[in-house]
Amino acid sequence: MSTPDHLPRPDFRFTGQVGRTFKDSDPAQFPQPVQPPPGAPNIVLILLDDVGFGQFSTFGGGVPSPTMDRLAKEGIRYNRFHTTALCSPTRAALITGRNHHSATFAGITEAATGFDGYTCVLPRNCGTVAEVLRQNGYMTAWIGKNHNTPTWETSPAGPFDRWANGLGFDYFYGFNAGDMNHWHPVLYENHNLVPASDDPDYHLTEDLADKAVEWVRRVKSIAPDKPYFLYVAPGATHAPHQAPKAWIDRFKGQFDDGWDAYREKTLERQKALGVVPPDTQLTERSKGLPAWGGLNPDQKRLYARMMECFAAYGAQVDEAMGRVVDAVKDLPDADNTVILYIAGDNGSSAEGGLEGSLNENLFFNGFPETWQDNLTAIDELGGPKHFNHFPSSWAHAMNTPFQWTKQVASHFGGTRNPLIVSWPKRIKDKGALRDQFLHVIDIVPTLYEWAGITAPLELNGVAQKPIEGISFAFTADDAEAPSLRRTQYFELGCNRGLYHDGWMASAPSFVPWQPTRDENWNPDKAVWELYKVDEDFSQARDLAKDHPDKLRELQDLWWAEASKYSVLPLDWRATIRMNAEAMGRPSLIGKRTKAVYYEGMTALPGAACLPMLNKSWTITAEVDLPDDKASGMIVTQGGSEGGYGLYLREGRPVFVYNFLGQERPTFAGETALPAGRSTIEVAFKYDGGGMGKGGAFTLKAGGKTVAGGRIERSVPIQFAIFEGLDIGLDTGSPIDWTYKLPFRFTGKVEKVTIELGK
Repeated sequence: MSTPDHLPRPDFRFTGQVGRTFKDSDPAQFPQPVQPPPGAPNIVLILLDDVGFGQFSTFGGGVPSPTMDRLAKEGIRYNRFHTTALCSPTRAALITGRNHHSATFAGITEAATGFDGYTCVLPRNCGTVAEVLRQNGYMTAWIGKNHNTPTWETSPAGPFDRWANGLGFDYFYGFNAGDMNHWHPVLYENHNLVPASDDPDYHLTEDLADKAVEWVRRVKSIAPDKPYFLYVAPGATHAPHQAPKAWIDRFKGQFDDGWDAYREKTLERQKALGVVPPDTQLTERSKGLPAWGGLNPDQKRLYARMMECFAAYGAQVDEAMGRVVDAVKDLPDADNTVILYIAGDNGSSAEGGLEGSLNENLFFNGFPETWQDNLTAIDELGGPKHFNHFPSSWAHAMNTPFQWTKQVASHFGGTRNPLIVSWPKRIKDKGALRDQFLHVIDIVPTLYEWAGITAPLELNGVAQKPIEGISFAFTADDAEAPSLRRTQYFELGCNRGLYHDGWMASAPSFVPWQPTRDENWNPDKAVWELYKVDEDFSQARDLAKDHPDKLRELQDLWWAEASKYSVLPLDWRATIRMNAEAMGRPSLIGKRTKAVYYEGMTALPGAACLPMLNKSWTITAEVDLPDDKASGMIVTQGGSEGGYGLYLREGRPVFVYNFLGQERPTFAGETALPAGRSTIEVAFKYDGGGMGKGGAFTLKAGGKTVAGGRIERSVPIQFAIFEGLDIGLDTGSPIDWTYKLPFRFTGKVEKVTIELGK
């Protein structure tokens, strides 16, 4: 029986004879639940974060991946599968089957603009695979990272129709952000904030695996005959590279030879495994990246340790996904379960900069770090105090044998990721390799074909855009079948590429480790490269000078595809797009300059808070104290990577301004406040004259100044990556390291008023 091409299905109508009573009427035909197509498989979709082609051992890398190994032996590996070079865009394409600009996700949600392909507001005419499967009888769940909800819609006020539950997923457990602190995450179960764990050994990766296992066991116990769609999207291996010390210690000394040696060894392993052709060349080190041999001993020691943390983080997540796979395989219908394991939504990330990072938020605010500063924290790397990220050169090495990294959509270092597909009941060519050219938009139509489902022409009353992906279901049976995808454009932040009939035109215009860009840059002067990628697997031989006519053909085709899929206008602005106020993105704040918050407000996202950056402001807190020893957080925004906090310690008012984890100027009163009602005020007078300038703080209690002082620089773009505003306690990570979370206020916060100045 074919599935409907208009969803939802028509409402039930009784078609029998109706008399005056049930005695003279036909027996009732009660409406039956929707039945999936006969034989429809369960589907498990695993998507790791920020993974390079040469990172995990299954594809020749130096990070063990036994779960991938196991699935590869019973399934198929794909070595020409492509993503978009960035997280939100890939994820939008993955769940809709449309190109990322078609789905309005030209970039991450935090950098949205008002152009059609750039709003990051998933349109109704791009229905998700989960919604379609759900309406065809599937149970659906999303565990982990959701980076596809507009930032201004992530507060408790909603709307919730573009949260995971509104996108076709019956159950959600995870986070609404690009990355997350793995020791102190801010999580939601459906629409509800999850209380912080009191487990001293808590780690987000393990938590997400636990929830995936719990869900699949629960629903299959209740409804064993219904298929399920389980989408698991861990935060690993996106920064912060946080892992338990025991995991990190397993890799001690394994990367002391450095990134150049790693690339050479990885390519040898890749050839031995057959995941790259035997004539694959190792590309040159991408422009601007240093050689390992030119580093001093302290740099080598620091960078090797940063890589050890990263390897531990990756090995841990693969083992955790193994627990999910084990649970799935323990269920009665395990053989009829499709498992798609995608190792990365883009290539490995170079956003740690050339010298590595202790705080990724520094990068997004436009501040470089030095290895000398980072060296002081070498023994704390991977722990809760730092948002550590390895240097860009390690990212390049993770992408062996390709050039470039995440964000560089022109080259496979940014876009080519390992894909493994297991389906014991269907795949007979076990352990095989496939080399057809695939793109992430091809996942949805493949799943529809395997499930026996028709992609709807209309979904929930909205005519649908055609699916832009092409099913690769045929590859399961035929290793020699030619690729059906003849053309695919790539674009991310003006890094452009065009694949067509075995050729690839590439224009790398901006590098990820440079957060600022020239607004006067001219895209027509970008230098294009040309590769015959059906013969040159790694894009090692630039043929632009040899085939200028072919290059011109592909350049013209790129502009045609860009026009077709809403890529235009090109926008090469960088970190300034992270500033919601400057970009004019929607806001629940509107034009208000004053907000009043009450106790119980927790984890209010930054996009729903007053824009306090680059201006003067005042915080006024009215509190009721039980005695002169009251302690705890009154109001805080942000966390360890940046923000502020006003709290009491033994009755004394304290204000901390966290400048991106680098400085924490603290202003504290010397006298404890008495029992009863008190008013505490923090005023910041901004110097003006541009972004990120300094200013003066005044801390008052009971109308009297109790502390004050200056800062010479302030946070210019965003306080924090994911942490929001709390009243009466501190969710997420601490603003400083002098108290223990959740640092609940022992008195009562009557209200907190924040008012903006100039």
